[in-house]
Amino acid sequence: MDKPSKPVKRRRVFHIPGYDPMPPRRYRELYRSESKRQAEISGYEIDIKARIGGRSSGWFAAAKIDGTSVASRIDVLVWSDIVQDSMAQSIAATYWQLLQTAWVYISTGTLRRLMWMRKGPVIAALYPVAMLLGQLVLALGLGWLISGSLRAGVSWLHTLIGPATVSTGVLWFGVALKYLVFGVVSATVLRWFKSIDNKLFAYYLMHDYAFSARGAGRIPAPLDARMAQFGAMIEEALQDDVDEVLVVGHSSGAHIAVTVLADLIRAGKVTKSGPKLAFLSLGQVIPMVSFLPHATRIRSDLAFLAAQDAITWVDVSAPGDGCCFALCDPVAVTGVAPTGKRWPLVISAAFSQSLTAHRWKSLRWRFFRLHFQYLCAFDRPKDYDYFQITAGPVLLRDRFAGRPPSQSRIDVAVSKYTAITPQ
Repeated sequence: MDKPSKPVKRRRVFHIPGYDPMPPRRYRELYRSESKRQAEISGYEIDIKARIGGRSSGWFAAAKIDGTSVASRIDVLVWSDIVQDSMAQSIAATYWQLLQTAWVYISTGTLRRLMWMRKGPVIAALYPVAMLLGQLVLALGLGWLISGSLRAGVSWLHTLIGPATVSTGVLWFGVALKYLVFGVVSATVLRWFKSIDNKLFAYYLMHDYAFSARGAGRIPAPLDARMAQFGAMIEEALQDDVDEVLVVGHSSGAHIAVTVLADLIRAGKVTKSGPKLAFLSLGQVIPMVSFLPHATRIRSDLAFLAAQDAITWVDVSAPGDGCCFALCDPVAVTGVAPTGKRWPLVISAAFSQSLTAHRWKSLRWRFFRLHFQYLCAFDRPKDYDYFQITAGPVLLRDRFAGRPPSQSRIDVAVSKYTAITPQ
């Protein structure tokens, strides 16, 4: 084990969000409010200032923790525009995505293997399927009921007036009107459901899983190009006069970070004389991609990164987060653990212990809020404190030096597909 380093004075932090269409200022305001709350709980000082200009969005954090002043620059690596483009689908296109995505995960056997590890994220994946199908059934049912009632009214009128006075054209008009009303009512109900998706999240999650399943694990071209830009920005930071360059990958951002960092190390961009490179993956859903048949690139990057001494990789999750593969070692479960595997160190944020009973009860069933808890304050923080990690005086390497992995982690090979080169 390396000797503890001197206290960190300056740090660069790069936050890679998950599949999120919201602008980066959301993360700045979350950091501002939650860091203030954590500082009050834990007894340290932290001040946040917005940064204007540059190629990325972010902020500065000035902290004084354990008597040491630290200056951190935090950049959000933005791909929300790519997310927005992928979500710009019609209702019909979304249902087509549903069929395609379900076929990819079911026909390849991936869904079944994912369920062997954690049922929570699989249930979360099935939720939009069930919700969207339910919306379709309800829309069609209402359309059929209303149009059928209208058609029955026409038939009643026909009987009342007498067939001799009603032409065949009028009867056919009644039939046409029925199907027109059926279509209008059904479409209106489906559009209404889509308009309130900010409460139901069915369309959002469907687009999320469809994006992951696109190409059965291949990285979409727009994202691949953006990842190259991310790598260039991190490479520049590695030449700065800072003590640590920390990359944070949250949710889907974790598997993006894996590939970006693997490419940097392969290219020789991380040197012993430069800043320490660290990677913090939070609430990761890597198996949703790495278990797919054509995900050879992410599998190769996982195997490569797991054996590198040029980086420190800590993976934090919590069983209480039903939207992630909690305590699943992404390298091991993907079946690509190399000889001499070092990373990641898999630990639990232990929501039920680090939050008060009252707060845990209030958040227990707020699944999306819990998925962001890693970026928030804890009432009784243990060794995981997001703000001390991103703005404190201790390197990620030193903070978790000697820390054993969680005893309840899952580290057995589960994936059916383990190839790391294109077939």
